[in-house]
Amino acid sequence: MRIIAGDWRGRKLSAPKGDATRPTADRTRETLFSMLTSRLGSFEGLRVADLFAGSGALGLEALSRGAAHCLFVEQDRAALDSIKSNIAALDARGRSDVEAMSVMHLRPAREPYDLILLDPPYKTGAGAVALDRLLRLGWIGPATWMAVETGADENVEVNGLEVDAERRVGKGKLTLLRYPDPDAAPN
Repeated sequence: MRIIAGDWRGRKLSAPKGDATRPTADRTRETLFSMLTSRLGSFEGLRVADLFAGSGALGLEALSRGAAHCLFVEQDRAALDSIKSNIAALDARGRSDVEAMSVMHLRPAREPYDLILLDPPYKTGAGAVALDRLLRLGWIGPATWMAVETGADENVEVNGLEVDAERRVGKGKLTLLRYPDPDAAPN
């Protein structure tokens, strides 16, 4: 597993040992970031949350491409060790925070994030449940983009959000979501 683009392009990432986590394949990450780049233009200065973070590859990819800060949220001990190791290896401590907890226990946000990346376990519906909770807790604002990786046959539906794009990649599917009308978003 490697960083695909940006300042850390080509740098290796460690993945947690065991089968408790499923690291996002390089090809899937490349597809996701291509989809996001076509919508965001640039990652410069973005506040990113990498939820169900696993190795932290998604958030680290965003940081490599210029994101200002990333919050990594993971509850698995081996995955947390990998995230911390990857952050240290890339010297990204000053632009990263790591929360050792379930995504379902997150507190209200001080302000909305620019980009929320979710890679929950397949076939659990956890991505939609988490997004519904984050919407109510102020993590999602009018300009927030959300990306969820699920199994290829899963759909992500959240009241108040619309699907902007879906793309199947191997056994998975990438879904991008946002407010249907940014002016209609709650303040």
